[in-house]
Amino acid sequence: MKVPLFMTLDEIQDKVLTNEYDYTLHAEIERKADSLTFHQIEAAILEGEILERYPDGGRGESCLLLGFSDNIPIHIVCGWRGTRIVLITVYVPKPPKFVDPWTRSDNYGR
Repeated sequence: MKVPLFMTLDEIQDKVLTNEYDYTLHAEIERKADSLTFHQIEAAILEGEILERYPDGGRGESCLLLGFSDNIPIHIVCGWRGTRIVLITVYVPKPPKFVDPWTRSDNYGR
């Protein structure tokens, strides 16, 4: 199977629905630090939107998703690992890095 050139929300959501995704150790550490459950992460992805796209920076293309679960905003950075989606990091966006779930603080770049 050929890996798509650009990640789409539909492809990401399909991979989650068919359990074709993995967590990095970093994502797992951050998930636990914000007391997020696997169910919350999946729900956020399935109801989410792509906020930012990151071109291939040496490790392949990735993107930042925003979704909500239990009224909690959740950011998920995901990329490709072969034909599977990999969740690179997950976290609850909050000050000082974020003004709101959609907006980075001027004091923090990408």
